Amino acid sequence: MPTSAQDCVDPLVTGILDRWEGQGLPGDPWPFMAVCAVGRLHQLLQKALDVELKKLGLTRTGYYLLTTLALKTDGRARLSTLSRLVMMHPTSVKLTVDQLEAAGWVARSPHPSDRRATIVEITDSGRDRAGIVNEALASPDGPMGAFTGLHQDLFEALQPARRVGGDMEL
Repeated sequence: MPTSAQDCVDPLVTGILDRWEGQGLPGDPWPFMAVCAVGRLHQLLQKALDVELKKLGLTRTGYYLLTTLALKTDGRARLSTLSRLVMMHPTSVKLTVDQLEAAGWVARSPHPSDRRATIVEITDSGRDRAGIVNEALASPDGPMGAFTGLHQDLFEALQPARRVGGDMEL
């Protein structure tokens, strides 16, 4: 009987690797397995995140935007900059900012020198809301408790793939 998660047989390995050649599939199975592994992990992390966000009335995009703004030195950014930083379509970002503004978690103002641009600034209550989520996600008793001790390792393990994929721009 397995004694830890590391001792368990990975169904991706036994289910795919062992059958790849037998089914006559051309090429190497590892690209497919990597995509599956990352996709499955992504779903697990999103599910854990969504548990906490639902309690606090936030969407994933709302959380990403609030935390991104909280990380900015002055807590402000253009809508277009936010879109680029969170890698989402400008329309999706604008709609999310509308929701965050209605909740009082961000404020919008015209750009001082560019009439086409809008500045979004996190409010104190928005900063507090993002902080509550971040603390819950870091807690061993929180929704991501199963990943406690792995967050930094996971991030660092993905860095080489992100670099070669060109995902180093902020």
